[in-house]
Amino acid sequence: MIHPDDLSELGIADGDRIKMGNERGEIGLHAKSYEGVLKGVVIVEAIPMNAKFEGGEGINTLTAADQAAPFGGAAFHDNHVWIRSI
Repeated sequence: MIHPDDLSELGIADGDRIKMGNERGEIGLHAKSYEGVLKGVVIVEAIPMNAKFEGGEGINTLTAADQAAPFGGAAFHDNHVWIRSI
């Protein structure tokens, strides 16, 4: 989910196939316009199996496997990513 203004600035339309990535890798998704997200923020809801993503690479491709401080346990990740149309 991406704010409509961000999609417009990137030249991407609602439903377009996109690549999202960072220094850890890249994944294929479809853009979804959503005014309920802040500009500059992207939300990928749920965690479908990797096979559900184009190329078989899931959202965790873009996150680290570092344990959360101070003793491990649940961690919630946010990452810097780039987005481009395919």
